[in-house]
Amino acid sequence: MTKYLTEYRKYILSCLENENCDFKQLLDYHTEKIRFFQHERLIHLIVTVLFALCTVGVLTAVAITQTLVLIPLGVLLLVLLIPYIKHYYFLENTVQLLYKDYDKIYKKVYGFSQEA
Repeated sequence: MTKYLTEYRKYILSCLENENCDFKQLLDYHTEKIRFFQHERLIHLIVTVLFALCTVGVLTAVAITQTLVLIPLGVLLLVLLIPYIKHYYFLENTVQLLYKDYDKIYKKVYGFSQEA
């Protein structure tokens, strides 16, 4: 998803530089893609939060019961949580950049937008 989203953003930026682009069609296309990416972002948020809750639950169980068998599971969950957070951070920030790109496309189509 990281590569796909990065390449899509490059495509949008190249379209914004091309004055021969059909910006109305690009606006419709971009709107649909933003919906897909928002859905992806929501799913990753849910997975990340659930993973974090499991991690906290296991680490709490280790602290309360002092069961050494759970320590490797807690460490594994903690180590895996870091890439989940990193990926969600990327999704969140890139989708916000897509919103700004949307404003630029909208301005080219309709002549005004919130974007300065």
